Amino acid sequence: MASAGRAGVGTNQEDVRRHNLGTALGHVHRAGRISRAELTTRMGLNRSTIAGLVAELESLGLADQAKPSGTRVGAGRPSVDVKVRPGAYVLAVDLRVDGLTVARVGLGGVVQARATGPVPANHDPHAISESVVELMKLVVKDVESRAVLVGVGVSVPGVIRSEDGLVRLAPNLGWRDVPFARIVADRIGTVAMPVLGNDADLGALAEHVRGAGVGVEDLIYLSGEVGVGAGIIVAGRKLDGAGGYAGEIGHLPFVPNGKLCHCGARGCWETEIGAPAIALAIGCPSERIGALGEFLEGVHEATPGLRTVGTHLGRGLAGAVNLLNPRVIVLGGYLRSLYPLVRDDVENALAIHALTAPREQVLVTLPGLGGDSVLQGAAELAFEPLLADPVGRLAATACQDVETSLIAG
Repeated sequence: MASAGRAGVGTNQEDVRRHNLGTALGHVHRAGRISRAELTTRMGLNRSTIAGLVAELESLGLADQAKPSGTRVGAGRPSVDVKVRPGAYVLAVDLRVDGLTVARVGLGGVVQARATGPVPANHDPHAISESVVELMKLVVKDVESRAVLVGVGVSVPGVIRSEDGLVRLAPNLGWRDVPFARIVADRIGTVAMPVLGNDADLGALAEHVRGAGVGVEDLIYLSGEVGVGAGIIVAGRKLDGAGGYAGEIGHLPFVPNGKLCHCGARGCWETEIGAPAIALAIGCPSERIGALGEFLEGVHEATPGLRTVGTHLGRGLAGAVNLLNPRVIVLGGYLRSLYPLVRDDVENALAIHALTAPREQVLVTLPGLGGDSVLQGAAELAFEPLLADPVGRLAATACQDVETSLIAG
């Protein structure tokens, strides 16, 4: 996953015009609609250079100019707006242990179509790729003929080797060293390899760009599904670690000689706050854990068991606060439904275990994107090559007819 920091400042050298073009597109993509005057301010370029970049984005079919929508500032005519054109899109895949969502997402983060389905019970990667493709067929069947697919992003609840999309470990799927990017690429026949990312990392990316973490430079997104992971942004940049595997916070030792975790260790934090622990606390049968969200929606008062989960959640968050000093912690997945029920227990545990100074600076909150954080993060990941080099990316995808191949396949 590329840096989650703010879009860069442009330069006037001709040999980096593509960089400037991508930077301009990045601003428009993140805002959806922005004035040329604001682009001039953000990029630090003169008005004529910005006008040229906007004109080129128009010629590439990526943006349109529109009448000003904002209030005029100062003398003179108001600056025209630049808005995304919906023709370029990506396919975003949110693969979870208990479900699958595929969406067609346009520039500006607009979800144009989505489809959901079950995950094969045996979690076989080839069977899952077939399910992914079937959902892709549904979301591209009504795509406009002039629209162009510029990338495929896939979220996986596991440890991903970033350079080639190898899933080193996804314990809750039972995967070790699975080349899932290649498996999906072989099935859909795209020129460009699908890009894979860890679910929590992608949730952090999306919340930083579009959700509760906009403008926040130090952020943790906690993905609470069957397993628990963290996407961590420090000083505006994703915390990767030596091999890109940072953030497996759910596997921090939490209870000595505690419950057996899917990773093979005992007492991991996720065994106390993950979906199985929540399900046990509210009496949700293990075979219905895929419907845990529905069960939680029917809970109006925390049971003693659920309050214990809340206390464990707060104690673990305190460790993250003491270690990383974030401004915002976003609770995603099932934790999104859990937190309102156990807020007091979480806050009490934080007050006991977190140091006062970093505790005073942190806000624990729900995702600004609701349940779409990870899906939107997968889309942002897929858009990165286009935002880095719009001309080069469009040229590379010009020969693809993925919609036809998917539907025919």
